[in-house]
Amino acid sequence: MAAISLPPGFQIEPVQFLGEVLGPILPSRLGVLANFNGSFTGTGFNTIFRPHSGPPNTTTFPRDNILELNLIDDAITFSEDFGAVPNRGLGSQSNIFLNGVSYVQAVNDVTNEKTGKADASPTGIHFETGLWMNVPPTNNTPVLGESLVRMGSIPHGTTINAQCLAPTSNFSGPPEIPPASLAVFPTGGGAIVPIDSLNVSIVSSLRRPQDLSKFIATGTITQDTLDDPNTVLRNAIKGQTILQNTAFTVSTAPPAPVFGGGTTNIAFLEGNAAATTPNANAIQMNATFWIETMQHELKVPIFKRGQPPMKLSPASPAHQRTPVFLVNPPHDITAPRTINVTSIQIQYSQVVYLVFDGLVWPHVSVSTLIPSEPVTVPDSVWN
Repeated sequence: MAAISLPPGFQIEPVQFLGEVLGPILPSRLGVLANFNGSFTGTGFNTIFRPHSGPPNTTTFPRDNILELNLIDDAITFSEDFGAVPNRGLGSQSNIFLNGVSYVQAVNDVTNEKTGKADASPTGIHFETGLWMNVPPTNNTPVLGESLVRMGSIPHGTTINAQCLAPTSNFSGPPEIPPASLAVFPTGGGAIVPIDSLNVSIVSSLRRPQDLSKFIATGTITQDTLDDPNTVLRNAIKGQTILQNTAFTVSTAPPAPVFGGGTTNIAFLEGNAAATTPNANAIQMNATFWIETMQHELKVPIFKRGQPPMKLSPASPAHQRTPVFLVNPPHDITAPRTINVTSIQIQYSQVVYLVFDGLVWPHVSVSTLIPSEPVTVPDSVWN
């Protein structure tokens, strides 16, 4: 599991200048980012059109790309919060104090072409480190509400700075997850370009896995998931009890009133100084996150106060992972009983737009994550 932490006792605080009086500095607001706490693991689906420069030469159509499809194991760990990160205003714009967490993400490919399932030995395909920050509202330069920013770096040579306004409300029940598209289109705009590898029935296309018949049989990769990768997210929450959800979309090209941010790429990805001959230039990233409050029924056996806490998991459909709960009742349980407990689940759908060979190629990743460590059951559930 990927791990990250701040040095013991580390907190960012402003350094005061001469007689400057800042008043008491308290940890700044995290807002929805307070849910990014600890470690999360889960499963998902990754798609990427890779530039192609060599064999195989078994197809009769253009060979400028290979579509790679990955069933994935995903792990994200968040650090403790930073405290109060000072950004100094100029003139009439007062100082602000940000807060946030650092994160590290590691993604493994577990696609098994022999079984059509996500049970192969893991192969690392993505690693990312970065920061999530909550930016308080400002009323001068700029005039902008509370906002979120994600800053991330990946080993291929791309960094992102993606922003959005902070969400202001929760929604009851499960999220309404819109479709995601793998449609390829010209860099200058225009009609969608047909890509044979997006048709599961064409087994001679430049695709990995090339033959999807076993995946279709197990339901892990189907035409529905290539038509709309967010199908994987909707399938993941079927049968779950989701009490509420909060959603937000960070983008490197955010809509007004937010501005700033963007992507940067190393020379190899851009191809030349004008980025007119790119190998794979990441020009934009959008990522939607759903923070979901899950409710579970937990069957608690007979328990005598003083014995070690129990680690219990709720029942769930075979395709779903469930969190483990640390159960330590404040009194004896003389007969088995059922309690309701809650946990946080994170779902995300991310698209990075890659440019090469005069086309824009969507690189879509989706995942559903649950806490990696046992969730402590509060005493209040026993009342």
